[in-house]
Amino acid sequence: MNLKKHMSGEKHLSEEEIDEIVVNQADDDMAWEEPISVQVNIPTTMSLPPDLAARAAFFARLHNMPDAESWLQRIIQERVDFEESASVGLKRVMEKKASYET
Repeated sequence: MNLKKHMSGEKHLSEEEIDEIVVNQADDDMAWEEPISVQVNIPTTMSLPPDLAARAAFFARLHNMPDAESWLQRIIQERVDFEESASVGLKRVMEKKASYET
C-alpha cells in the first residue's frame, strides 16, 4: 500500500491505517518525497520585572538594536546555541570516558 495513492483516492483512512502504512514504508526511500523544513514562529510572551526591562532596554540601545525585544532574542539565541554546543561536547567526553572504562 502506498500512502500517496491513498491520499489521492476517495477512501478516507483512519489514523491506525495511516500509521500502519507509514511504518511499513519507513525503510523504503522510494515511498517518500524529499524532506521539507518548516519553521513555526509562534510568538511567546514573557514578563520581566520593570527594572530588568529597563536595563535590557539600555543595553539594546548600547548595542544599536532597534528595541529590547530584538536584543533579548539575540542574547537568548546565543545562549541556547552555547548550551547546545556545550551539551554535545559533554556527551562526546562522556562517551569517550565510557569507552575507556570498558
